[in-house]
Amino acid sequence: MKKFWHPTALSVALLAAFPLAAGAQSLDDLRKEQKALKDKVTALEQKLKDAEAKPASAGGTGGMTAQEKQDFNRIVIKTEALEDNQEAMGFKGLMISGQMDPSFIYNKAQDRAGFQFLNSVSDDAYNYDNSYFGMAMIDFQKEMDGGTKWRLTLAPNRGVGAVVDGSSIVHEASVSVPLSDLQTRFIAGQIPDWSGYEYLQPTLNKLITHNLLFDFTLPTAYTGAGMDYTSGKWWIRGVVANMNGTKRSAGEKSPVIAYRVDYSKGEFQGFGFAGVHGKAANFRAFDDTTASGLGANPVTGLDYSGKDTALHLFEFDAYFIRGDWTVQGQVSVGQQKNAAITADPISGDLRNARWYGLSMLAAHKFTPRFEGIARFDYLNNKKNGGGLLGYTFSDDRNGIGPGWTDDGTGNWTQNDPETGANRYALSLGVSYLFDLNTVFKAEYRHDRANQAVFNYVKDGSYKKSNHVLGAAVVVSF
Repeated sequence: MKKFWHPTALSVALLAAFPLAAGAQSLDDLRKEQKALKDKVTALEQKLKDAEAKPASAGGTGGMTAQEKQDFNRIVIKTEALEDNQEAMGFKGLMISGQMDPSFIYNKAQDRAGFQFLNSVSDDAYNYDNSYFGMAMIDFQKEMDGGTKWRLTLAPNRGVGAVVDGSSIVHEASVSVPLSDLQTRFIAGQIPDWSGYEYLQPTLNKLITHNLLFDFTLPTAYTGAGMDYTSGKWWIRGVVANMNGTKRSAGEKSPVIAYRVDYSKGEFQGFGFAGVHGKAANFRAFDDTTASGLGANPVTGLDYSGKDTALHLFEFDAYFIRGDWTVQGQVSVGQQKNAAITADPISGDLRNARWYGLSMLAAHKFTPRFEGIARFDYLNNKKNGGGLLGYTFSDDRNGIGPGWTDDGTGNWTQNDPETGANRYALSLGVSYLFDLNTVFKAEYRHDRANQAVFNYVKDGSYKKSNHVLGAAVVVSF
């Protein structure tokens, strides 16, 4: 269950951020000063070499003057001192980057339009119109002399930590330790999911929203340990971990095995696949008679709400990027035991949720700065009333579950609870690279289903489609 954001967490984040920002500024000043000194040393060294190579003219002294030699020695000493100071302060091998993307979203069914930026996931849950955009993120990476890598990424309210925990600002906290060589590494910590062709960060995602597979069929993050191995064109990662949880609850002992394999066929194309197998939290309860949908089955007394059940996920994705064109695609299948939206109508027993889908994206740069993007998604989710990863209930905002029918008097009911709606989404967008650090984005998205599953809050009706408009500016450094 999600937790509400606590002001103390934000206070701690701000207190932690300001010293780091000051350190980043000091590092920048040191690097600029060091570069200027190195440039001057290089110029003086070249002057000395030229003088030594050129015979001295009659009556001339040749080489550097006494004052120039004194300046040269002083600069060398100062440069070495700056390098030692930089290493002593921990700046050696440290890289700091960041991004933010204030966004504007219009959702017709929800009857809302306005800016979204740093809004709490706990207040509005995770939805396709409230995904990983409108975020601010700062990333600290450090590589030590032995090759060990350390990473901490903070994203208040909008990172994977906020989705998994409800109050965490930690998006990623991971370490990577080389074992036999730099290509064979031990990895551990909190690691965002690596499935699919789309990336989470707005700087790496061509559109504003994410595809249906990303939002509803893929894990959020892993907390655990594993291996990272690269060999030529192959990159293999795997972990034994908690899926979407930073800690196991009482009675929970089974982790999941998550993996990803990538192959770069050449300069322009490649493919990858990822999977998750094990037990994961099941938020579906037996009792359909309670208002919340939670509670034990009155006949059997069984209740799976929040308990672990077997989960199997697998996806395959590929890309082709050459010149002005980008083409990407993904297919996914998944199943979770006892997680379907509709229980057996006779026994009341829960049934398995099953789904499959695909997503395709094509982008073309009309100019080096201006790009057009199109994406199409399909998600088959009709089995046993529907049910997706973490969506074990009817969701009339995201269009998940059995459709609704009007009896002619404005009374809407689910007449066929056995069949969930299949979902489609078409997104058309453009992006403009204003400068090296700024990108403007705009997107129109049309979501549709084969049943009336989108609730229009203005009049309480249900329709088969919905429309979303978005705009964002992504600034990074």
